[in-house]
Amino acid sequence: MPKFYARRQLSIVAAFTGLIASIGLFNATAASAALPTPVSATTARSYLATLPVRTEDRTGYSRDLFPHWITVSGACNTRETVLKRDGSNVQTDSSCSATSGSWYSPYDGATWTAASDVDIDHLVPLAEAWDSGADAWTTSRRQAFANDLTRPQLLAVTDNVNQSKGDQDPATWMPSRTAYRCTYVRAWVQVKYYYGLSVDSAEKTALQNHLASC
Repeated sequence: MPKFYARRQLSIVAAFTGLIASIGLFNATAASAALPTPVSATTARSYLATLPVRTEDRTGYSRDLFPHWITVSGACNTRETVLKRDGSNVQTDSSCSATSGSWYSPYDGATWTAASDVDIDHLVPLAEAWDSGADAWTTSRRQAFANDLTRPQLLAVTDNVNQSKGDQDPATWMPSRTAYRCTYVRAWVQVKYYYGLSVDSAEKTALQNHLASC
């Protein structure tokens, strides 16, 4: 084959390969994101062993003591940011409200196409944090906790599932979708460890049992 045609064929192949790579990159960007990956089960077990065990005390708790949702970027607050992060093909208006998209709830395996059907769950609930040591925090630290996008603390889930969970810990509530339970307890322990929160005895036992099977 003449060198000219060989070089031309190689150029065509390179261009086609680049196009495929670009499509792959586009699809990866368009795919839904997820909860920040929690620590491994081994690390979670080591973290759990260091958490202080204390009786919970809800004296003085108010949800208003944890300011949320705060502005994250431009017109987008924390809720809207998580909706975009956890959804697929999410479109927003000029005020950053989601106008279309779909959201898969890992707690129960349901998929929703209306943002109004989705809550942003505080994986470690605000009241649970208060009971476990956040009552001694400053307002700014409680705000950081309530809007934490870096730790595995905020997740888009089915609204009535989130409401059913309420402020329960893993001793009394776990996701109905068993495939997600290992992720859930790893995230729970990581958040509590990072923020220096305590666990009660029943909570610790439940976490140990779930982590043992991870």
